[in-house]
Amino acid sequence: MAVVDALSFDPWEPAFVADPYPAYAELRERGRVIYYEPTDQWLVPRHADVSALLRERRLGRTYQHRFTHEDFGRTAPPVEQEPFHTLNDHGMLDLEPPDHTRIRRLVSKAFTPRTVERLKPYVRRLAGELVDRLVAAGGGDLLSDVAEPLPVAVIAEMLGIPEADRAPLRPWSADICGMYELSPSKETATKAVRASVEFSGYLLELIAARRKEPGDDLISGLIAAHDEGDRLTEQEMISTAVLLLNAGHEATVNATVNGWWALFRNPEQLAALRADHSLVPSAVEELMRYDTPLQLFERWVLDDIEIDGTTVPRGAEIAMLFGSANHDPAVFADPDRLDLGRPENPHISFSAGIHYCIGAPLARIELAASMTALLERAPTLALAAEPRRKPNFVIRGLEGLSVTL
Repeated sequence: MAVVDALSFDPWEPAFVADPYPAYAELRERGRVIYYEPTDQWLVPRHADVSALLRERRLGRTYQHRFTHEDFGRTAPPVEQEPFHTLNDHGMLDLEPPDHTRIRRLVSKAFTPRTVERLKPYVRRLAGELVDRLVAAGGGDLLSDVAEPLPVAVIAEMLGIPEADRAPLRPWSADICGMYELSPSKETATKAVRASVEFSGYLLELIAARRKEPGDDLISGLIAAHDEGDRLTEQEMISTAVLLLNAGHEATVNATVNGWWALFRNPEQLAALRADHSLVPSAVEELMRYDTPLQLFERWVLDDIEIDGTTVPRGAEIAMLFGSANHDPAVFADPDRLDLGRPENPHISFSAGIHYCIGAPLARIELAASMTALLERAPTLALAAEPRRKPNFVIRGLEGLSVTL
C-alpha cells in the first residue's frame, strides 16, 4: 500500500494550493490508490481509475440509505451542524437511488437541451451588458464584474428568485461551500450553519408565495410536480434549489477567472484565440481541464473494493482527484501545456456517472458567452495586477482578477 508524502501533497500548504499539479504527477507515479492519513482518505490520481470509480455502484455519495453512522464505523456530525447537514443531505448530489433518481428526473425537465438552448439569447445579452460596463469603466475585477453576476443571474432567473432578493445568494453559497473543503474549521462550520438557516428560511417563504401564485420557473415546477403525485418533500425542494444555485454558478465563476488567468499566463494561446473566435468551444473545454475548478470529489466505499491489488474496505472514503486526472499523460498529450485547439479532451471536470453535472450544457453556454463577449468587446483586455489564489483546495478559484483595457 502506497502512503503519500505529506511534503508533496498538502492541501493546507499555500504553495501546493497555488500549483498542485507537480504533486499530482508524483502521486500518479506512486500508484493508482494512495492512503492519506491526515484526512483518512484514499487518493485516486489517475484518469482511468477516476472515470471508472465515478460509475462504480459499490461507492456512494452517502451511506445513510444502507447504514447507520455506527454500522458504518463513522461518527454522526455534531448536533450544532444539523441545519447544514439537513440542507446538504437532501440535495440530489448527496443522495443515491432511488431518491437521487426521483429528484433528478424532476429537475432534468428544466435542463433539457431545448430548454437550455432557449436560454442562449438571454445569457448572451446579459454577458454583453456586463462586459460593456467593464469596458465603460476602463477595467475592473473580472470576478465581481462579470464572472459572478452572469451565472448567478441565470440560475436565479431559472429558479424564480426575484432580482431584488439576489444580493445574499453569492455570500450564502460561499459560506455553505466552505464545508466541502477538507477538515473545515469550526468557524467555517458556524458560517455554513448560519447561511443554511437563512437560505432555507428565505426559500420556505418563496415556496409559500409560489404555491399561491405559481410562475414559469423551476420552483413552481417542482411544486406542481409534487401536487401531481411525484413525491418531493418541502425539504427536498429547498435542498434542490440551494444545490442548483451553488453548483449552478460556483464552478462557472471559478472556471471563468481560472481560465482568464491561464490565458494571461499563456499569451500565445490568448493571441490565437483573439485571432480566431471559432476556438471558443474548444477553449472552454481546455480551460476547464487545464485548471480544474473542482479538484476533488469524495465517495464512500459501501462494499469492499479492490484497486490495483489493494483492498479499500467498506466504510473508507475515496477522494478522486479531478485535477490530477485532467493532467494524466496517459490520456492527455503534454498535459501541462495549455492547448486551446486540443482535439481530444475527455476531461472529467463535470464528473461522470449518475452524478454527472446536470447543468453542464448551461455552464458551457455561460462560459462561451462571457468569453466571446470579452473577446469581441474588450479585445485589449490585459492583466492589471497579479491575482491572489483563494486558500481553498477542493473548490479552486481566485480572490479576484483585476483587468485593464
